Amino acid sequence: MRCLYFLSPSLVSAHKISDDLHDAGVRDWFIHVVSNDEAGLAREHLHSSNYLETLDIVRESIVGALIGFLSGLVLALIFKVFQPLGQEIPLLAYTVIVAVVTMFGCWVGGLDGWAHRNRKIERFMPEIEAGKNLILVYATRNQEQVVTEMMSNKHTEAKLMASDSRFLNPFSQLALEADKGPIQESGSKLVS
Repeated sequence: MRCLYFLSPSLVSAHKISDDLHDAGVRDWFIHVVSNDEAGLAREHLHSSNYLETLDIVRESIVGALIGFLSGLVLALIFKVFQPLGQEIPLLAYTVIVAVVTMFGCWVGGLDGWAHRNRKIERFMPEIEAGKNLILVYATRNQEQVVTEMMSNKHTEAKLMASDSRFLNPFSQLALEADKGPIQESGSKLVS
């Protein structure tokens, strides 16, 4: 499933886009809007984006868990080498040390992620703060071409900003449309 990022100038436009996406076969569950106007989203009956889409919780939790795991290994090694309790402790105790420190790192990372915008959404924040709306459309391979054609034919006011083949992977890079160059109608790049 691919996530397509469209920038819409208004909530009325976003509502029309949502209706046309439904007609194109995209279910409501796969259309989310990032907007500063939450009340307007409710008025227009649009799905607001969720915390996993707008905050960096997943990415920072994974980074925190990795740091916690490495710290837990170092702490277990210190306990193994220096034996601060005066005797050898069982393997289960080392496993518990690593597990507890890993979970603590994941928790701290998640709290840090709660305080930061999702890195993929962050680049669009100036436009969102200026009143535009970012529409996230999750499309299957079969729907992707239908969605992009429908958007280019019916909604020229909305601009395809980026696409992401792995939105759920917080470490994947966002493919910006500006970086791709001119595109033919068939979807392939023009040869210069």
